[in-house]
Amino acid sequence: MAAPTGAHPAAATPSDSTPSSIELRAGVDGAVRSGVRTIGDRAVVSFTIVGDLRALSQADAFTISAACELARTQGQPVVGFVQSTGADVREGITAAHGWGTAARAMIRCSGIVPTVLVVTGPVVSGPALMLGIADIVVMVDESYAFVSGPAMVEQFTGLPIEHDTLGGASIHSSKSGVATAIAPDADAAVDIVDELLSYLPASNADLAPFRPTLDPGQRRCPELHEVVPVSATGSYDVRDVMASIADDGVVTELRAAWAANLVTAFANVGGHAVGIVANQPQVLAGTLDIAASQKGARFVSLCDAFNVPIITLVDTPGFQPGKDLEWRGMIRHGAELAFAYARATVPRVSVTLRKSYGGAYIVMDSKPMGNDIAIAWPTAEIAVMGAKGAVEILHRRATDDERAELEADYESRLLNPYLAAERGAIDMVIDPADTRHKVVDALDLLATKAERLPRRRHDNSPL
Repeated sequence: MAAPTGAHPAAATPSDSTPSSIELRAGVDGAVRSGVRTIGDRAVVSFTIVGDLRALSQADAFTISAACELARTQGQPVVGFVQSTGADVREGITAAHGWGTAARAMIRCSGIVPTVLVVTGPVVSGPALMLGIADIVVMVDESYAFVSGPAMVEQFTGLPIEHDTLGGASIHSSKSGVATAIAPDADAAVDIVDELLSYLPASNADLAPFRPTLDPGQRRCPELHEVVPVSATGSYDVRDVMASIADDGVVTELRAAWAANLVTAFANVGGHAVGIVANQPQVLAGTLDIAASQKGARFVSLCDAFNVPIITLVDTPGFQPGKDLEWRGMIRHGAELAFAYARATVPRVSVTLRKSYGGAYIVMDSKPMGNDIAIAWPTAEIAVMGAKGAVEILHRRATDDERAELEADYESRLLNPYLAAERGAIDMVIDPADTRHKVVDALDLLATKAERLPRRRHDNSPL
């Protein structure tokens, strides 16, 4: 992801940022410097791995741990600028023990304060696992990260491989999903961090930021009449819908190159900071696969952790079929998305644009999952499956002419949002031009939503 539209031009950078008002463990030798500083207009607790010394000691890990603990207890985001060749082998198990301490400190921050890592160089071995812990990971173009390096991969597989091919920024952006965004350099990376943090509160004790706007909440969106093609199989870019309902058309997409059949993004709608989850008909017809389910679940959990309302735009014919997907655990990973929505307590508004079939209907924030306000366009088709599939199952011996007639009858009777509305699965069927208006009204209504959480240590998410 390039620096998003609307990024703050005055954001601080690692080289010229406002000096720390408080330094942590300033007298400790090592490669890590930490303290409290400002990124944009947000105070954060940061740590930076500096200089050419990148094999990190136990003391370095303890400095990172101290930064995470201060962030957690004071309710401030933690932002780390990292590059590391791993734990210092000269210290042996002592250095490894230190990195375990640092990882635990970051994990303790999870869901309490936003955790952000900016990868400015190589991050390999144990420290690379911290990238999987962070809420947001921004990688600089020239950076790379992996747990097992090229030499070990070649020894195990017999095939040579380069650093960038194994774990370069583009690989983690498009294939692994580790990178939330990619930046050309550290300065641009901080601009991205500033923009993403602008949608999140400092901690889970605060509400999501409200950004006053001159874009009227009652603004109509007549252009949405032209978005969905007449053909049921026609393609369109769901980001056009997102831009139409967002304040001033500004949408900040996360993990754009990974699992592109599902779009996840931050935006402001009627001044409310929101997370948007949307099926993308341009890619795999908007079907859900393993990567899309993981991407959506992780984003929904992030929004729920930090009190950010969720808007879901639905247009999917179902889960993508395939032997390989089933063998790799489509059941478990598809359940991740259902699990994330079902446990979310933030305001949730869904808009069904066109198709919503079967199991995908359930997991895309349906009423049974606890959705607050379910909206549909007149073009919405909400059913167990499409007309063709239903007729093939119910009328296998019908002739071609009979099937065409049966499909038309099925579409007219069952593939429309009004039947779903009669049965309570949809709250409103609206003119597409009124989408922004209705979503803003719903967000205003739900602004005071509060749920009493059950008493339990934690749930058992299908990871």
